[in-house]
Amino acid sequence: MIVVNGGSSSGKSGIIRCLQAVLPDPWLALGTDTLIEAMPASMKASGGGIELAADGEVSVGPEFRTLEAAWIEGVAAMARAGARVVVDEVFLGGPYSQQRWQKALGGLRVLWVGVRCDAAVAADREAARGDRTAGMAASQAESVHEGVVYDLEVDTTHAESMACARAVAAHVT
Repeated sequence: MIVVNGGSSSGKSGIIRCLQAVLPDPWLALGTDTLIEAMPASMKASGGGIELAADGEVSVGPEFRTLEAAWIEGVAAMARAGARVVVDEVFLGGPYSQQRWQKALGGLRVLWVGVRCDAAVAADREAARGDRTAGMAASQAESVHEGVVYDLEVDTTHAESMACARAVAAHVT
């Protein structure tokens, strides 16, 4: 199990795609976006679900947290059943978010990876993508790492996804 945490547009998805290419065994890539895409549209427009403010701030309600908790347990069950899983996460709750994963993944070998990226660089990537709310990358660049403990950190500010993936792959046993 690999859990990759970083802010929006930090380069997590690119690293994960490269990891899937360089690791010798097949790995499933799952992430917060996977969960959000699976939710009904009503969850993306209600106080109980997930809301993206015009400035990029993300707020989640109790219905989202309930589904997210079930999803985390489901991902853990897949790993316990033998699937190799790499998770693309955004720890909006900092250490609380990591603790929820740690509890669910108890007993499993997990590599915790932090993906850092300078806020201005992430904001430029966000603008170039065109599919993200402006401000999200800058607001998450540091906050998602506060209080989180990693086995390994990579910085995509100047490093390519493949170089970061190789650094992560070197820690996978």
